[in-house]
Parts: sequence; structure tokens; C-alpha cells
Amino acid sequence: MGRHFEVRAAAMAASAKAKSAIYMRASKEIYAAAKSGVPDPEANLALRSAIEKYRKSCPRDVIDRAIEKAKGGDTVAYIPGRYEFFGAGNSYVIVDTLSDNPNRALVTVRTIVTRKGGKMGNVAYNFNNLGVIDFKGENRDEVEEALILGDVDVQSVTLEDGMIEVLVAPSDLAKATDVLKDLGIVDLESAETTMIPNDYVTLDEEDLGKFHRMLEELDEAEDVQAVYHNVENA
Repeated sequence: MGRHFEVRAAAMAASAKAKSAIYMRASKEIYAAAKSGVPDPEANLALRSAIEKYRKSCPRDVIDRAIEKAKGGDTVAYIPGRYEFFGAGNSYVIVDTLSDNPNRALVTVRTIVTRKGGKMGNVAYNFNNLGVIDFKGENRDEVEEALILGDVDVQSVTLEDGMIEVLVAPSDLAKATDVLKDLGIVDLESAETTMIPNDYVTLDEEDLGKFHRMLEELDEAEDVQAVYHNVENA
């Protein structure tokens, strides 16, 4: 069938694999959030934030099935974990896991990172935990004023190339999305809490190759929920 077919088939497989990984992470995170309180996003801010986080990347039925599973008699307990590493080229890496087997999660993550030249160490001090909201728009000043008047702990509001990015305290993420909805901004590109580095590093070709392979393996690991790093050219 020729090389073109092989390349296209590989790309399709990679795409399907990536979607499957996202759906699995969404299902676990939404299920865990629903189990942490009532399975109603209007009364459970953690659940509401999890739904908003995956609204763009997952079909609605994936979200609904996870909530229904939490409403049922399922007793699986997913335990969160966070592991910090120095990566290739003295980069900083934080890996969040959500697993029914924390020991397996730790061993898996540590093995992947150390095989790619990393080692465990305290790096979280170099990151800020923030709520991030991205959406298309031009009215930066109006958005900032509305958020401040809405008693949202705003860190910054920036406009670049027709996209507005809002950084807020993680605890105010749901409040911020409510304020934006009142402004008529409902089509958000993203709304989630994340770890933003204070400074970045640029890796050389050799270290960058190791780093990319590490990210690929972490992305395929069933217990890994999120990976944060400070590599600018990754």
C-alpha cells in the first residue's frame, strides 16, 4: 500500500491513542470529583471545574458516564499523587497521578523519568499554582474590570493575537468563569488549574530528545494525570 498509507495509518493510530488517554483521564478525574461531594456540578465546585476542564476535549457522554458511575455503587478510590523531578538538562518536572494503586503510580513515574536522565528532587518552589482561562476576545479591560468587581483574585489578564488569558487564584476559577458567563463569554478554549514555572530552560538536541521521549511515555502511563515542566522548546 506504500509509505503514504503507513504514515497516515500511524498518524490515525496515534490520534486514537491520544484521544483514548484523554478520555481515560477525564473519566477518572470527573468520577473522583463527583465522589468527593454530591454528583451535581452546581453544588460541587471540584466536579464543575473538572467538567469545564475536559468540556472541549471529551464528548459529553464520557463526562455523563463518569458522573453516573459515581452516583452508582462503584467504590473505586482514586488517590492523587504528586512527584517532583529534575529532568534532562536540569529541567524541572512535576507529575500528577490519579490511581487506585499509589505504589504502582510512583514506581511507574519514577522509572520513566529516571530512565530518561531525571532524578527525584524538590522543584515545586519554581512553579505557581494558578487557575488559567483562555478564550477568544479583544475586550481585555472590560474583562479585567468585571473580574475585579466580581471579587475574583485576579493575577493577570493579557491579550495577544485575539486571545485573552486570565490567571486567577485556583480557588476562584469557578467564580471567574461565572463572571465571564455574565459577560456573555461562554465558549472558553480552556479553564483549569495548572502549574506555571517562574522561569524556563532551553534544552540542546540530545537532552530535548530524551525529554520528548519521557513526555511520550508519561502520556501513555495509565496513572498519569498531568505533567508540568519548564522546558521552553519542548
